[in-house]
Amino acid sequence: MTAGDGYRYLLNSVVTGDGDRDAASALTRYYLESGTPPGAWIGSGLVGLSGGVTAGATVTEEQLRQLMGYGQDPNNGEQLGRPYRTFATATERVERRLKKLSDSLTDEERATQTTLIEAEEAAKPTDAPVAGFDLTFSVPKSVSTLWAVADGGTQALITQAHHAAIHDVIALIERDVAMTRIGAKGPRGAVAQVEVQGVIATAYDHYDSRAADPQLHTHVVVANRVQAVHDGKWRTLDSRAIHAAVTGLSEHYNAVLSDHLTAMLGVGWEARERGVGRSTAWEIAGVPQALMDAFSSRTRDIEQVKDRLVAEHVVKHGRQPSPKLLWQFRQQATLETRPPKQHHSLSDLTAQWRERATELLGEDAPTWATTLLSRSAGEPLLRADDIPLGDLEQVAEVVVARVGDRRATWKRWNLHAEAVRQTMGLRFASATDRDHITHQIVDAAERVSLRLTPPELASSPPTFRRPDGSSRFRPKAATVFSSEQVLAAEDRLLDASNDRSAPTVPLMWIEQAARTKNRDGNVLSPDQERAIAKIGVSARTLDVLVGPAGTGNTTCWV
Repeated sequence: MTAGDGYRYLLNSVVTGDGDRDAASALTRYYLESGTPPGAWIGSGLVGLSGGVTAGATVTEEQLRQLMGYGQDPNNGEQLGRPYRTFATATERVERRLKKLSDSLTDEERATQTTLIEAEEAAKPTDAPVAGFDLTFSVPKSVSTLWAVADGGTQALITQAHHAAIHDVIALIERDVAMTRIGAKGPRGAVAQVEVQGVIATAYDHYDSRAADPQLHTHVVVANRVQAVHDGKWRTLDSRAIHAAVTGLSEHYNAVLSDHLTAMLGVGWEARERGVGRSTAWEIAGVPQALMDAFSSRTRDIEQVKDRLVAEHVVKHGRQPSPKLLWQFRQQATLETRPPKQHHSLSDLTAQWRERATELLGEDAPTWATTLLSRSAGEPLLRADDIPLGDLEQVAEVVVARVGDRRATWKRWNLHAEAVRQTMGLRFASATDRDHITHQIVDAAERVSLRLTPPELASSPPTFRRPDGSSRFRPKAATVFSSEQVLAAEDRLLDASNDRSAPTVPLMWIEQAARTKNRDGNVLSPDQERAIAKIGVSARTLDVLVGPAGTGNTTCWV
């Protein structure tokens, strides 16, 4: 989230209300109002603010403007650390460059240069200071489906489990992710990553998608202002740590939410495949896929556009898109199909959802939900010491193998995310138990992995060492790993590139092909022809063509 008025999107659907927000009844308090509940403060960093802001208290628009808009204390307006940086607009950058043009230019030359400068600056993104980090926590579709049609008491319990899972993730962020940097760069400088006094965040609950389907989710914005433990000064978060941990935090939320729901409602869970390019989803056992699909209008629209983009890619390039490109297609499809947000009361939405579900199920939807819960056998809730150490070592090997299938190198948070995925079939009695098991698996996975980051060449003073002995001059969880299997695969590729026993292609054939129009009516450029010729006569079993995006790499082969 950017500074200035970047925070305003959080308020677009909020119902005006006063008073503190109770986690269990946050949504039901606003049951009859069109819109969503006001935000609530969360995070242990709140103690550093003036005025006694407490967790759960309502976030006012003025408080949000002070903190996210200007980086100030939301109560007294005192600046928290340095003010946000200001960046020149495109117009200001153009004016600055035009002033540097030579007076000797003719009017025509000046006009040409002006047009060129305006185009260049318009194409550049406008920098903006970061006011916070928006983390969205959305319950699985089966949970939203059950929540949408269940009675009020069950809805409140599901909401309570959702909020509890969010607080578990915030606790994980504060313990293992939230850091700030001190020091200075340069030949004689050094930058240390140090601990902070927790985070300050706001949480905004939403209960439907843009298609008015049930989608219980919460926008949590972590403010980019934290207090360092060692001196109490306000600084910014180390954004590198936040970005590195995002996937692991998402997986952790899904896992602890499942634990809370099983503990509160006794529900069981099952894995469901979601198709090529998408990870396995864990859903509540007994919630029909047909009902979930009926409440997934946005997903259907997105998938249709994504499939169209994939088909166009296959026609143009003759191959399926890579996983990364497939993700980009989904993002593009999400934006293309995004309708304007309509505001409804939870009361009206619930009535509509129950009516739709009753028609599809062939029975009263709330009664179906009650029956599902009464028949749920639940799953045993494990403590950390219930799992033998030998089993954890085996899981760690699987974790490394899975991560190695997708990456050549990895870091701790990559292992953390996969460790949580591998234990999603287990239910734990508390977030502490799950954390303990996850950390043991990740520690074991690091031992199984091959460390690529070299050891420290010099020992840091005790003041600059963390409790685990690592240096604060090295970012936490930044050690890079690989595996013998990955390195062996790289060796095989290198051997193939050095093997010159492959057939070659006569240059005459290459020249003839280069001058023949392809199916798009294009011929190869001289650079492309030279690249193909070099590969065609190299006799290498494996050769590589490298070029910037948009320079015709694919055209060379199609």
